[in-house]
Amino acid sequence: MSGAEEVLEDGRERLPPGQFLTSRFPVLTYGSTPDVELKGWNFRVFGHGLSEGIVWSMDDFLALGNHETMRDFHCVTTWSRYDNTWKGVPIGAVWEKIAPHLSEEVGAVMLHCTCGYTTNLLIEDFLAADNLFASHHDGAPLTADHGGPLRFVCHHLYAWKSAKWVNAVELLSVDERGFWERNGYHNRGDPWDEERYAYQETA
Repeated sequence: MSGAEEVLEDGRERLPPGQFLTSRFPVLTYGSTPDVELKGWNFRVFGHGLSEGIVWSMDDFLALGNHETMRDFHCVTTWSRYDNTWKGVPIGAVWEKIAPHLSEEVGAVMLHCTCGYTTNLLIEDFLAADNLFASHHDGAPLTADHGGPLRFVCHHLYAWKSAKWVNAVELLSVDERGFWERNGYHNRGDPWDEERYAYQETA
């Protein structure tokens, strides 16, 4: 497969260190794949700075905005897949609905998922311009194995930060660790710095 020698606009190699390129889209999940019931499904925002939580139905959430982007995807288990087309609700459209209700500054978020999985993101990583809540991948509705009906996609961090089956965002004043972050993975997960595991973190 070509492309491993390419560089990004900022001069970094397109393929992060320690990664190999694949055309496959491996399915890696801790535990079983949940069967998400869409009837009664809602998306919640709650936590720091909100006196009252925000709730959307699936239709209302998807109506917030529409964004399509083609980006590379990097898994901490060392595979990378180029040119994934994602379609869904852009992070900017979601944040526009949240920000007016905030009484205090938000430092980080915790993403919550149907299966109980959580992962944390610093607010600047969460709000990166091209991030989105994806409902489609490569032109088709997102399958359950890959996080359907809704997956958060954070292109610039390892894929465990792109939470599958996401259904809630918890706003935090300061960063806290999610599931894998409490179980040995790096708290941030930058592929180009190979931030794979907690022991690599600096004080």
